[in-house]
Amino acid sequence: MDNFLTHFDEKGNTRMVDVGGKEETLRIAIARGYITARPETLRLIAEQKMKKGDVLEVARLAGIMAAKRTGELIPLCHPLALTSIRVELAIADDDRPCIEIEAEIQTIGRTGVEMEALTAVSVAALTVYDMCKAVDREMVIGNVRLVKKTGGKSGDFISDAETQLP
Repeated sequence: MDNFLTHFDEKGNTRMVDVGGKEETLRIAIARGYITARPETLRLIAEQKMKKGDVLEVARLAGIMAAKRTGELIPLCHPLALTSIRVELAIADDDRPCIEIEAEIQTIGRTGVEMEALTAVSVAALTVYDMCKAVDREMVIGNVRLVKKTGGKSGDFISDAETQLP
């Protein structure tokens, strides 16, 4: 792996990386994160009793929309034609008071979709916060991370640092 910053030229000027010479391959990235909330908040979400509507479905849609707009949100990030976007949100089924979020993004292209997956998870979590803040301002978004990436010159990545959720 090269140990230089690709978003700067030899003079230190900011630039968008030229991916024109890279081979098109299937690129997949999976990111995860969570948002903790009080048990009462999670119960309201599960029972679809939040005044703003179905929190998990709106957050899923927000994550999908965010993945599609990542190139507009992150400076120097290439706009990509995504071929598949999956965003899942689930209330933890154990004693953890949180909603687990996972995004899987795919494209066939010259650059990866890691940023799209991370953006989808982040915006889905922010949407949960926005929809529930009237009843729970102590929610915490956490542990947003890339867990897997495939395709491209750098090869596959699978996180060996999968940490436990709270």
